Amino acid sequence: MAKKQQLPKLGFLYLDYVLRFFDYSNFKGWPDKIEAVTYHWKNDKTRFINEVKRKKIDVLVGNIPATAYETFKEIAHALPHVRFIPSIETQFSNKSKENVTLFCRKYNIQAPKTLITYDEKKADKYFKNCHYPQIIKRSYGASNYGGYYVHKVDDYKEAKALLKEKKYKPVYSQDGIPLKDSGDLRVMLIGHKPICAFWRYSGSGEWITNTSQGGSMSYENVPMNALELAVKASKAAKAEYWACDIAIDENTDEPYILECATAFAAFPYVRDWIGQYIMWDLSGGKFKLPHVPLFSWEELGKMDPSVLRTLRHLYFSKYEPSVDGTYWLTDKGNFDMELTDDSNPSDVPPSIEPPLSEDKLPEMVKGKSEPESSEIPEDELYDIKDVSLTELMTLQGMEEDVAVNIKELISDKKINTFEKLSEYFTASKEQIKQWSEFFKK
Repeated sequence: MAKKQQLPKLGFLYLDYVLRFFDYSNFKGWPDKIEAVTYHWKNDKTRFINEVKRKKIDVLVGNIPATAYETFKEIAHALPHVRFIPSIETQFSNKSKENVTLFCRKYNIQAPKTLITYDEKKADKYFKNCHYPQIIKRSYGASNYGGYYVHKVDDYKEAKALLKEKKYKPVYSQDGIPLKDSGDLRVMLIGHKPICAFWRYSGSGEWITNTSQGGSMSYENVPMNALELAVKASKAAKAEYWACDIAIDENTDEPYILECATAFAAFPYVRDWIGQYIMWDLSGGKFKLPHVPLFSWEELGKMDPSVLRTLRHLYFSKYEPSVDGTYWLTDKGNFDMELTDDSNPSDVPPSIEPPLSEDKLPEMVKGKSEPESSEIPEDELYDIKDVSLTELMTLQGMEEDVAVNIKELISDKKINTFEKLSEYFTASKEQIKQWSEFFKK
């Protein structure tokens, strides 16, 4: 009698106040109990490590937010026999825009010319002589929150005024790429294979290509060179799953990486495919590798979003020709899903060190594990009556569709405090409380 294959003990990595990327339903068919370990922030490292050991977890699956990245480097070091999916090294780019640029430089991945500096004199000299427009961003943080921390400046005067107001450290600025068709591309990959890609076009009167600011989407005519660049970045990151934002220069048709990370908004069926891929990986092929035909997103994109939200566990059977062989259906392109290489600490490029005299840097920029204080100055608190969609997107763990729904509830005067959200959403009381701290009482 054949011996039953021993599967690794699987666990989900969760964090308080952070929306969960994976759930048990994404790992349909996994025969063993899947554990869950939640990190509670603030001096919780030792308890978290002990819980992982007590539950004898071999593999922890889940994304790490920017503010916890340094802490989880320490946690992973204390758990050398636990595999993190994605690896801590793979999640390097999740932490900051600076890290994305350093990653692209290390692996020779095409990205816009970028300035990263803590030296104000160097920045001033750069902006006096650089090409305009410049895109100035807040470097640290998990995302651009609907464009709230992304700014376009058209000359030296605008750049100087913006930096004086925002006081971003480090100064992070990129050459503005003249966008083809006024849009950029989001490409999602699993096992280095593109499984979803779409154009994001700016809304009327806007320059940021973000759906939360009135932009639109199109799944058609995704260029092959954008997919090839995304695959190159995914392989360099050794990522089980990955997403890239890519700009196409309207003058040269050259693609450039704008953002890349393992943390991204994804349809439920995409998360199911990632779960299937991870089960295939961990089982040594016992579970089926998901078969996702290239450009299938063109057909899925024709479906109404309300229908797509109700579909789960989409499965494409791999085509097998009929007996007479008169009809052959081939996959477009030559990308295959494949196992990722093992990560190691040398994969991570060195960060740019802030000056020792700098005492007003955000805690995560200083390299500390987590911010020491969550107190928000009164003049930076939002008023729920006139909060914008982009401001809602700045809230930690806020997803775009949730922000849109909240904005509709406010506009319809159905809620006037964040506490009332519990009547409309299944978000935890802790998460709603955390969001409410950003609003005037």
